[in-house]
Amino acid sequence: MSTTPLTRSAPTAFGSARLLAGVTHGTRADLSTHRRLHGPQRHRTLEELAADAARVQLLGRGGAAFPVATKLAAVPPGRRTQVVVNGSESEPASRKDRTLMTLTPHLVLDGALAVARALRTSHVTIAVHDQAAASSLHAALQERALAEPSPELVRVERRPARFVAGEIRAVLRGLDGGPAVPPSRRTLPSEAGLHGAPTFASNVETFAQIALLVSLGPAEYAAVGSPEEPGTTLLTLLGDTRAQGVVEVPTDLPLDALVPGTSGPVLLGGYHGRWVEDVVGLSVTRPALRAGGLALNAGVVARLPREACALAEVTAVTRWLAAQSAGQCGPCLFGTAALARDVDDLLHGRTAPEVDARLAGLVRRGACAHPDGTVAFVTSALDVLTDELATHRRHGTCGRPYAGVLPLGERSVR
Repeated sequence: MSTTPLTRSAPTAFGSARLLAGVTHGTRADLSTHRRLHGPQRHRTLEELAADAARVQLLGRGGAAFPVATKLAAVPPGRRTQVVVNGSESEPASRKDRTLMTLTPHLVLDGALAVARALRTSHVTIAVHDQAAASSLHAALQERALAEPSPELVRVERRPARFVAGEIRAVLRGLDGGPAVPPSRRTLPSEAGLHGAPTFASNVETFAQIALLVSLGPAEYAAVGSPEEPGTTLLTLLGDTRAQGVVEVPTDLPLDALVPGTSGPVLLGGYHGRWVEDVVGLSVTRPALRAGGLALNAGVVARLPREACALAEVTAVTRWLAAQSAGQCGPCLFGTAALARDVDDLLHGRTAPEVDARLAGLVRRGACAHPDGTVAFVTSALDVLTDELATHRRHGTCGRPYAGVLPLGERSVR
């Protein structure tokens, strides 16, 4: 199958492209191209794969950034064990996982199959809501059926695009035929995941990183990036940033190399992330960010331009988050909606005397993490936007327009 140009802007690499090797021109890598770039598949036992992941301190590339070696060790191998690739990238500001599935599907498949073979199972499921990503994965499986037939059964399952539906417990519940919302019972997938079986589940980039680790070996994999977290990672850049869209960067890159200058506030981690006034002294290293109370989460870095109304951006996203409620508990259904009204009042210069109490009352009260993530987004925004809030209180507006820098739903990334 020949490579096919895409209509979206091509991804960019700061330094050496690894995950994005051969696709920075925006063309899909077919199986022959993939093998030329990354070599043949290599089998690793569970013990070998876990040891390699521990050696390079590989962290999951989703919200939790959980150590991959620890997760591998927690899943008992066997024929019932399931491997689930969470490609339901429901964070509207992020496109990194969809970029991998669309442009480098064979890297994702190599990682998933490496885990499946290490766990001695043939069950692999890829959950995805994006049509282009699903089509690319189906095409990749057809290419492999002709050139590299294998005993593993890989299924690509379409899932809802709603925000809470992308949380891994919601994904597993939906794949089992239930509602695509997180269950209140917090059972680990490694204990009882898909079909009640032990399950290794992670997001798309994590599996692509595992494929790179197997292909490169620990020493070469760790030759770039931070000693705390070697390698590279994918980000989606939005707004007033050095590049736009998906970028691959080494994990020791200072964030101010991506968002230089003195523009507006910066959102780290997407819509369950936090706002900061500037990024000086911060790097793209998850352990270092975590030590400062920050997280990369979905890998979103957005800087608002000074000419845009930042409070309008925050208000629009808070409304959207409220509309994404799972609807299964009061804090999520009613609390986030009331919080969105409070933020809207602040935008229009009206007082919102209950906003602080509302924020405090939502923390750790939800059946899932959605209320907590919404609180982190709003609280950090109000802490950073003190001058703009004061202007809105005095004049009912800051005089700057709503620019729509932060995408909502299926709107395209700017």
